[in-house]
Amino acid sequence: MRIPGIGELELAVLLCVARNGDDAYGAVIRRDLSARAHRDYAVGAIYVTLQRLEEKGLVTSEMSEPTAVRGGRAKRVYLVTAAGSKALRNARELASALWKGVPAHMSLA
Repeated sequence: MRIPGIGELELAVLLCVARNGDDAYGAVIRRDLSARAHRDYAVGAIYVTLQRLEEKGLVTSEMSEPTAVRGGRAKRVYLVTAAGSKALRNARELASALWKGVPAHMSLA
């Protein structure tokens, strides 16, 4: 199976979905990404990226049961697919390969 290429924001959002597991919905993903990247992301940017990831088959989504915490509203929860896990492994391997040979004093900058 061919794994589609992913961009930087897609990779970051996919990692947030993987990290947050069953609690991976839009607001949580946005908070997690913003905190880790030290910048604010628009809600729309997160949802467009999640939609792209879903179209590529890297995540799936489903509506949760309504919860009292959110005033009885359901939320769309995202899960990483097998293809998404493979894309994450590929991205890690690529980054590792690209860092090989970079002088130590440059890799800490």
